[in-house]
Amino acid sequence: MASDTTTTTGAPAVPPPPPPPAGAQRSAWRGRRHRWGVRWGPYAHIAPFFVLFAAFGIFPLLYTGWASLHRVELTAPTDMEWVGLRNYARLLDDEFFWNALRNTVTIGLLSTVPQLLMALGIAHLLHGRLRGSTFFRVVALTPYATSVAAATLVFVLLFGRDFGLVNWVLGLLGAGPVDWQNGRWTSQFAVSTIVIWRWTGYNALIYLAALQAVPDELYEAAALDGASRWQQFRHVTVPSLRPTILFTCVVSTIGATQLFGEPLLFNGSAGATGGSDHQFQTLGLYLYEQGWVNLHLGRASAIAWAMLLILLLAGAAVALVRAWRRRTR
Repeated sequence: MASDTTTTTGAPAVPPPPPPPAGAQRSAWRGRRHRWGVRWGPYAHIAPFFVLFAAFGIFPLLYTGWASLHRVELTAPTDMEWVGLRNYARLLDDEFFWNALRNTVTIGLLSTVPQLLMALGIAHLLHGRLRGSTFFRVVALTPYATSVAAATLVFVLLFGRDFGLVNWVLGLLGAGPVDWQNGRWTSQFAVSTIVIWRWTGYNALIYLAALQAVPDELYEAAALDGASRWQQFRHVTVPSLRPTILFTCVVSTIGATQLFGEPLLFNGSAGATGGSDHQFQTLGLYLYEQGWVNLHLGRASAIAWAMLLILLLAGAAVALVRAWRRRTR
């Protein structure tokens, strides 16, 4: 009879290894969990952002692009008829689209250029030794925190034809009353003033934050060389803020392209038409008119993608200019 400690071939049997203690098992599990946490933890933390961005950013963008290739009405968004690039081709012959594009560019220039220049000057003043600088910084940001509807309604009263404060001041100066809402240039100027009032302080604080990163030694050296405040502004402040100025220009261009609330509320009776003669209708208003007034969802989607293409072309032009300037230095 064979022994229990040998196999059938006569070799001694190897006893099974004893189970590891419970403490060692828990330690090994904690080690694996720690490695998983180190490896996958950062992805878990940023996953909510990407999920929300995919749901509310990428999906609407792709669906809008798909809808722009169809004839689809807002009353029946599931009934789509494939038309290819016809909606885009119609924009090339649409005088209202080109009118809205011209108005958008004009209002954008009238609002962006003075806005950024004023913001740069205000930031330079706030950066100096000014009493109550914290109070003035809060005051500068107050228009940005104001509702666009409230701000626009106040400016509508200011630019009123019969009882507006602006026309009253013009009357004191000997000028006749101006019909701000019905003139092309006057209405665009009035809408631009709303944008300037709301966003100048916001950009000024961005410039101020960038100015605080500029070494004070540069201003001290310029002062020792006899540079005036204006010369310090030109030769120290502006070159130091060049990246920030570019950033605000890009953001302001995007905002001007998407301008909607101010022109919509400036003449409430006109609605999305932007005046009786479409004199201040922007691309945002024209998109709204096509999609939510005329119920042409496919055309509105094509306008939205055309706006995106315009912004991409503007960004590419800025990138090419910067690359050319770096190459020529």
